[in-house]
Amino acid sequence: MILPRVYPILDTELLARRSSSLSDAAAAFLDAGAGILQIRHKGHWSRDIFAEAELVARLAREAGATLIINDRADIAMLLDAGLHIGQDDLSPRAARRLIGPDAVLGFSTHNAAQLAAAGGEPVTYLAFGPVFQTASKQNADPVTGLDELRRCRALVEQPLAAIGGITLENAADVLAAGADSVAVISALLPERSTSVSLRERMEEWLKATAP
Repeated sequence: MILPRVYPILDTELLARRSSSLSDAAAAFLDAGAGILQIRHKGHWSRDIFAEAELVARLAREAGATLIINDRADIAMLLDAGLHIGQDDLSPRAARRLIGPDAVLGFSTHNAAQLAAAGGEPVTYLAFGPVFQTASKQNADPVTGLDELRRCRALVEQPLAAIGGITLENAADVLAAGADSVAVISALLPERSTSVSLRERMEEWLKATAP
């Protein structure tokens, strides 16, 4: 898998605080050219949330983009989407047994030991971070920094997405340190998140991270 250089994570709680729906944000990002999207919903998967995720899955398919579901293997399977799991979720091998050999599987790591161990797991790509201080995740792991990212990149062969505190100003440095992609949550959402402002922000990110 070749990871797109910008990896938008659609956090439903944060989107609600910015007065944007999941499907509106997904549509705006895809319209701007996003090649991958992750849905991160930490609450109860109600019928309404699932219906909106179904719409996002359809939009992603039509755009030729990859859709990833955070944590929930069952939802990923229902949507024919990829899955992203963390250190406290199902093991990668158990997740792979559920979603099958061909689905995209991502796995979060937070230090050199976790990253090295993950290199032998049946995962499609790995995430590493937080690279910088982040407010998007409660009880975040210790910050790694660019030097550790640069050092750890050589530990694995899989595509690597860096995450945590990445902004338009530091994204190029993160990519230069060896990340294949920058995963972004709050920095992709303007305070007034309309379809127009979301599309424009994604276009900014794609321009800032272009090779």
